[in-house]
Amino acid sequence: MKSIVIIGAGALGSHLVLLARNWKVQLTVIDFDKVEQRNIESQFHTKIALRRHKVQSLQQSMQGLFGLRLVVNPRKVGAGNVEALLGGADLVIDCTDNIEARQVIRGFVKERGIPCLHGALSAGGDFGLVAWTEDFVPDAEGEPGQATCENGDQLPFFALAAAQMALTVQAYLTDGIKRSHQFTAHSILRVG
Repeated sequence: MKSIVIIGAGALGSHLVLLARNWKVQLTVIDFDKVEQRNIESQFHTKIALRRHKVQSLQQSMQGLFGLRLVVNPRKVGAGNVEALLGGADLVIDCTDNIEARQVIRGFVKERGIPCLHGALSAGGDFGLVAWTEDFVPDAEGEPGQATCENGDQLPFFALAAAQMALTVQAYLTDGIKRSHQFTAHSILRVG
């Protein structure tokens, strides 16, 4: 059975986990963050999970709703632990929202030859990117402390981005096809 590791359980990663529930893989989710009230409007987390780790929230929801057993790890990916967290993965999916983590992930998967799909959303929730490592260059986030993807008004766009990631992964798992996409709320373009 293939091992897929999703890093990040926020607006993009939490919805991706929901859409990945039928994949015949061992699914591991990594995120160090805890569920806060401001996350409830834009992420697949519930009020019951407030102050719990996002990965534990997803684990409980997916087990309760669908009987899916996730492997979870409430850690922050960094240079000191990337080998332990990602070393056994057949596919890595990056749903993080900071350049430091993206650079560590990208460097590790390139060095190891592990396929990696990166997902990125603009802070305003009006632009998205789904790109394989060979088509992806991490860029810096906006202003320090800037809110990202917290507005519930953008929830349909976040779901669209997660769905595009899920479709991209399914094409890869089924046929080995790697396609990258960029999109706005009004259009989707294939870039790779």
